[in-house]
Amino acid sequence: MPPTKPCPSRVARACLAGLLALTVGLAPVPGLAQSGPPQGQARKAPEREGRRLPPDSTTDHSLTLPGGGSLAFKATAGSLALVDEDGKLQAEIAFIAYQRPGKPEEVASRPVTFAVNGGPGASSAFLNIGAIGPWRLPTDGPTISPSQSLALQPNPSTWLDFTDLVFLDPVGTGYSRAADGDGKKYWSVDADASILAAAIARYLRQNDRLGSPKFFVGESYGGFRGPLIARKLQDDVGIGLSGLVLLSPVLDFAWLQTPRTTPWGFVTRLPSFAAAALERTGATPTRALMRDAEAYASGAYLADLLKGPSDPEAVARLTDRVAALTGLDPETVRRQAGRLSAGSYQREIGRAAGRVASAYDTGVTGWDPDPTSAHSGFEDPVLTALQAPLTGAMVRLYAERLGWRIDTMRYELLNNAVNRGWSWGSGRSAPEAMGALKDVLALDGTLRVLVVHGFTDLVTPYFASKMLIDQMPVYGAADRLTLSVYPGGHMFYTRPDSRKAFHDDAADLFARAVKARSDGSAAGEGPALERDRPTP
Repeated sequence: MPPTKPCPSRVARACLAGLLALTVGLAPVPGLAQSGPPQGQARKAPEREGRRLPPDSTTDHSLTLPGGGSLAFKATAGSLALVDEDGKLQAEIAFIAYQRPGKPEEVASRPVTFAVNGGPGASSAFLNIGAIGPWRLPTDGPTISPSQSLALQPNPSTWLDFTDLVFLDPVGTGYSRAADGDGKKYWSVDADASILAAAIARYLRQNDRLGSPKFFVGESYGGFRGPLIARKLQDDVGIGLSGLVLLSPVLDFAWLQTPRTTPWGFVTRLPSFAAAALERTGATPTRALMRDAEAYASGAYLADLLKGPSDPEAVARLTDRVAALTGLDPETVRRQAGRLSAGSYQREIGRAAGRVASAYDTGVTGWDPDPTSAHSGFEDPVLTALQAPLTGAMVRLYAERLGWRIDTMRYELLNNAVNRGWSWGSGRSAPEAMGALKDVLALDGTLRVLVVHGFTDLVTPYFASKMLIDQMPVYGAADRLTLSVYPGGHMFYTRPDSRKAFHDDAADLFARAVKARSDGSAAGEGPALERDRPTP
């Protein structure tokens, strides 16, 4: 169900600061400066009362990479106990952490990145064994089989070469759970950001990483979470992030969840339709090739949409240009008055072959279960097809490689109960993360943000983020907030070249953020660089 409610106000957020401290069990904010217990004092073991998840398991691994290189690291699978001020267990947040070996001072200075997926209701498996972890489940190609092999392979584009990684599962996803079995109190925009900020703070304190450069990467709704979590960590907990990577994010739901009478949704998706058409001709979309479609979408296309479907001259212009850009039959475009829906596009581009395209990546298709019907209800060839292999691969990863076996609980890759039960706040405005993004960039002059998208994603189209970023003030240098777009869709990282380009862009962001942190070079004197970082 589309969201229609806003994030809480700044006043409400301030009121929730106390709740956050209770949830995480933190000492007052000044206590966060302590990186561990006093010298000579043993660290107290976490309280196990009420815990259903097993004790943490740490294992050693060495990854052989293509080309003959190797990567040694420790993996810890376990959970973070979030308690109230009386020590009563509130929730267990399951996590998988990967850390390169080193002396304590080396580890303390190494970046650590917290990774979260979206939904709401998704576990972090997509980022873990799809994009940036040391192993990945191959799911590339023009189609995905739910019965494919579950064998994991080394990921040559893992981020472990420049940061330690911690994958977190929100309550109700993966193996994470509320202590009393009722996770609904955590299933809202603000409570969710609070508990994830609490989990990050707990991990940092338990592992003596408060002094490390700290980063966040979130995909889809996880990207929406990023600015909210960063602001909570800054304002309520006393922890500053050095950078955010927002992957296929929703930055403002009002720009995506629009009724058919509002033209904005058609504008944001048209460049993605055009990119899909380019791929069908065998070409690879680039920002240079997309400039014409982007200019038309925000210019003449929008102007003709505003004239309305009752203007025959406007409809004729829309029909000719949209059909040429998207590769669709002009009569199909005319019937929709140039206002293409994602659902119709998914079916029309493969109708002759009886195939339907994924909304998450139009380059991945499946069979239409009812091709002769005027309307066909079909499962998404990416999102639904990934459910079985990702779930099975994660259960095996936990039990076989990481030694953290759980036989009495179901692993929730995508929990529909969380999604259906989500509370979107109060008021008439749709939820948005742009206000929080402005706050954290303005407050911390060294913070860097990278927004990344795939060209052929119809769920969170890249052009929406581009236009929103264009509305942002330049806080110092323009390279503090950049956009990269890669061939592929919502999970563009299934494509090896795009995954490698993503790795390189993220590594560049981390290097610049760590340098700014170490030498105090706030980005106030830099050149007015182009914000977009096109991928050739």
